[in-house]
Amino acid sequence: MITRLFFSSLAVLITSLTLDGVAVDPWWWAVIVAIVLGFINSWIRPIVKFLSIPINMLTLGLFTLVINALMVMLCSWVIGPHFVVANFWWALLFSIVLTLVAWLLHFFFPSKE
Repeated sequence: MITRLFFSSLAVLITSLTLDGVAVDPWWWAVIVAIVLGFINSWIRPIVKFLSIPINMLTLGLFTLVINALMVMLCSWVIGPHFVVANFWWALLFSIVLTLVAWLLHFFFPSKE
């Protein structure tokens, strides 16, 4: 669990350093962002995805990207001035890049599970 938190925090930090419209300040708040984003993705996101099944079917699953961006914006709102996302488009890009960075970290450093 600590390893997963470390890699999630590292992915948040790398992604925020890569994108201009996203800021984590100071850098150690990336751990808090990873925890809050993990909580939001495990509790709130499933409810929103369930409620949006009809529109998700109409868009062939692309509405999931919108849901991911909204979850990032919610995380930014909850954390406040330490995690700032400029607008919806930066949140969308952040969620896509975060997924890619997390996947690459998992690919190069696979878990022992």
